[in-house]
Amino acid sequence: MLRSDRGGEYLSSEFLDYLRECGIVSQLTPPRTPQLNGVAERRNRTLLDMVRSMMSRASLPISFWGYALETAAHILNLVPTKKVSKTPHEMWTGKVPKLDHIKIWGCEAFVRRETHDKLEPRRGLSFEREKFISQGDKGRQVDLEEIQESSGEGTSNPSTQLEEETPVEPIDKSVPLRRSTRVRNAPEHYYGFHITTEGDTLISDETLIGLDEPNSYAEAMAGPESAKWKEAMDSEIQSMYDNQVWNLVENVPGRKTVGCIWIFKKKTGMDGNVHTYKARLVAKGFSQTSGVDYDETFSPVAKIKSIRVLLAIAAFHDYEIWQMDVKTAFLNGKLAEDVYMSQPEGFVNTEYPNRVCKLEKSIYGLKQAPRRWNLCFDEKVKEIGFSRSEDESCVYDKASGSIVSFLVLYVDDILLIGNDIPTL
Repeated sequence: MLRSDRGGEYLSSEFLDYLRECGIVSQLTPPRTPQLNGVAERRNRTLLDMVRSMMSRASLPISFWGYALETAAHILNLVPTKKVSKTPHEMWTGKVPKLDHIKIWGCEAFVRRETHDKLEPRRGLSFEREKFISQGDKGRQVDLEEIQESSGEGTSNPSTQLEEETPVEPIDKSVPLRRSTRVRNAPEHYYGFHITTEGDTLISDETLIGLDEPNSYAEAMAGPESAKWKEAMDSEIQSMYDNQVWNLVENVPGRKTVGCIWIFKKKTGMDGNVHTYKARLVAKGFSQTSGVDYDETFSPVAKIKSIRVLLAIAAFHDYEIWQMDVKTAFLNGKLAEDVYMSQPEGFVNTEYPNRVCKLEKSIYGLKQAPRRWNLCFDEKVKEIGFSRSEDESCVYDKASGSIVSFLVLYVDDILLIGNDIPTL
């Protein structure tokens, strides 16, 4: 897997083809989330931090940043790492690197030439800050502030005199202004999209890496993978029936009905190949009205510091750690409100095509679905002996003699920690 932040250096079509040939999955992180970056992007940040520090100390023009980057990469290749005992240079060349040629970046340097004129200065160019030389002080170095102070004490400014003496020619408005002939091209990508060679079509990153997914039921049924999408939808509908999510009732005129839509997603494995076709029936919750169709919508999640504390406890006591997620979790929450939904496309009951679905349990997309699932989970885990923490509503504990178990909830993902595997 190669995870990048959409910077462009890893998004060319040739590079993506190479990744697919090697079985490497290209993952793109959302904008402004450096905490999700991969190893390559983190190394880029390390290099940039070194370059910024080197340029700041040396007070060099910004145009020298390329040389600073080469120096930073060279230094990192000569020093050992935590992962391996050898340096990258030694692993690549088989030779132990020498460090006697390393100098301080931006230090004063002298040019050594084989031939030179006797009257020329022997010293080379220095990397120090350029100074102004006053001709009347026999070579004494004068700072810029000194020149500004002297100009303010009655000394005329040469540039000011030049402006006063140079006549200003009138602008001939009849001559058309010259326009730049440079061809303007749009950026290569816009946050997850690329522009084709024609420059007028946007293609998503998922299409480039072979994860094109249908946007509607009709598109899924018309594509070459219709059989796989149909199987995924059948599995989703079967989950609805198994959980007794709805009952078909007569549609009363004037009753508000929520629509629904199919969402399709491909799941890839570590080899980059698609191994699961996922279809999710989602209600159009944006049409619900607060106070009428729902009240509470929030679903608490465990704090990161709570997870870290429990992981530290598990590491100290050598506890077992398991992770699981609940399949179709939101379908377990019982609704307290009367919510009616239209029958899903492609699965309309032929005997009762005009009926609607009265939702008995929550469904993905409903405003109150996360909250109803959380209440259902809290009720069930308390029935099997777990107690909720007073300080953290998503952490549960259970103690029976010497057996200790912890349960951490993050929406529908569960972290199980304990000292007895059968209990977990």
